[in-house]
Amino acid sequence: MTNSILISSSIFALLFVGLQKPPQIEQASPTTEHYRSEKKGPWIDLLANNSLDAWHQYNGSTIKGWKVESGMLSTTGKNGDIVTNQEFENFELEMEWKIEKSGNSGIFIYVVEHPDNKYMYQTGPEFQIIDNENYPQKLTEQQKTGSMSDVIAPNLSPLKPAGQWNKTRIVSKNGNVQHWLNKKLILTYQIGSPALKEQIAKSKFAALPYAKVAKGKIGIQDHGDPVYFKNIKIREIN
Repeated sequence: MTNSILISSSIFALLFVGLQKPPQIEQASPTTEHYRSEKKGPWIDLLANNSLDAWHQYNGSTIKGWKVESGMLSTTGKNGDIVTNQEFENFELEMEWKIEKSGNSGIFIYVVEHPDNKYMYQTGPEFQIIDNENYPQKLTEQQKTGSMSDVIAPNLSPLKPAGQWNKTRIVSKNGNVQHWLNKKLILTYQIGSPALKEQIAKSKFAALPYAKVAKGKIGIQDHGDPVYFKNIKIREIN
């Protein structure tokens, strides 16, 4: 009797273990300390000399409706998106921004500028900038400030309200991207990873050449609302 019980218990234990899901291996994301150990190039001021010399209209040449005064870039809205002349791959990008009540804008990375890509958002992942509290449409978590817009929600939102300056930091090394807001790490993702591809497949970008490469231009969106930026700088990391 005892042997039968022991054998039955052993069989049950083996069956129970066999039914368990294998442990999920979480891909580690680089930390702040990791990037501090990287070699970094000099900061490039993207508004040097109060000019827009480092920028141009997306799929255009001259810039209309954007201006730089006393180190602050602004547009009243409905003037089109702008992108950097230069492409970047492994970088650290910082800037401060503010929007007005109900405002909407965004910071884009890895923009592939090409006539086939009519709009900047078709290729470049976006650090969403929006008035979470007063936007006239109900926002999903994936549409709030700091998200990879319409794809991945931020983990937290240390957002200052409309009319106040916020600071964004975006760091990317080998396609591993970090979103920072007001000195807090709020989101990480890996370009080309199965997890990101799965999220994109469920988004409005599913049929677009979106987030396919880890090299491209930096873009700033004109979503039709007034928006203001300052202290825009970038440096390469190796």
